[in-house]
Amino acid sequence: MNDFMETDKSAETGREPAPAAPEEALSPEQLADLKSRAAKADEHWDRFVRVSADLDNVKKRAARERQEAIRSANESLLQKLIPIADNFDMAMTASQAPNASVQSLQLGINMIHSQFKSILAESGLEEINPLGQPFDPNIHEAVSEQVTAEAPEGQVVQQIRKGYKLREKLLRPASVVVAKKPSA
Repeated sequence: MNDFMETDKSAETGREPAPAAPEEALSPEQLADLKSRAAKADEHWDRFVRVSADLDNVKKRAARERQEAIRSANESLLQKLIPIADNFDMAMTASQAPNASVQSLQLGINMIHSQFKSILAESGLEEINPLGQPFDPNIHEAVSEQVTAEAPEGQVVQQIRKGYKLREKLLRPASVVVAKKPSA
């Protein structure tokens, strides 16, 4: 009856009764083996904790390096764009001069425009030239259709807004007008 009551008490507490003096039930070899395994487990746990901390540090360092790379890339691009801003400032000043000619302003603006496009191309930006190409929904955005017999149906006949890629990644599709056959 006592055994039943002890079992019943362990069921109430949710724990199994602990064996009395476990070291007495083990032989000296088993005890030494158990202590050796416990030492190895402690060693593995310590190694696990160190490796986990190292992994966290690597993740944090990679995130910092990624942010630094983004900052330095932006810095480099902005340094290339500063002369363009200077040239626009000079063009604005020249346009307000009383003896400013339209031709000299156009020449200056064309020079700034080509300088700007050159910097964008150096940075990997590529314009999408859709004129005369078949409509491709992956890089074009059709904004309307134009009835014409001069171009095959589905061909781009007009560009409304330029599209751009950055190293093969589409940044903005080209907005285009697509040819449509005239109805018979």
